[in-house]
Amino acid sequence: MDLLDWARALFALIATLALIAGAAYAARRLGMLQPGGMAPKRMRITETLMLDTRRRMVIVRVDEREHVMLLGPAGDVVVGEMAAKEPPLASGETTT
Repeated sequence: MDLLDWARALFALIATLALIAGAAYAARRLGMLQPGGMAPKRMRITETLMLDTRRRMVIVRVDEREHVMLLGPAGDVVVGEMAAKEPPLASGETTT
């Protein structure tokens, strides 16, 4: 094999790996790799506040409850829990 054959083989390998990586990225972005598929999500992070470089507070909404959590390297602590005040907005929906 001469140099041109090696260059073609290397280019084909790089192109194949790029196509596989692109397909995996697209599948992840579209939610195809998740076990539930495109089922409606029950949990979402509503708000995040960085306290310092290692700790942050988050509000996690699960169904009709909101949980305030402190996340840090020493562990995660649920600080409080309350009923959600309003239902989450669907993407593209506005309040009137």
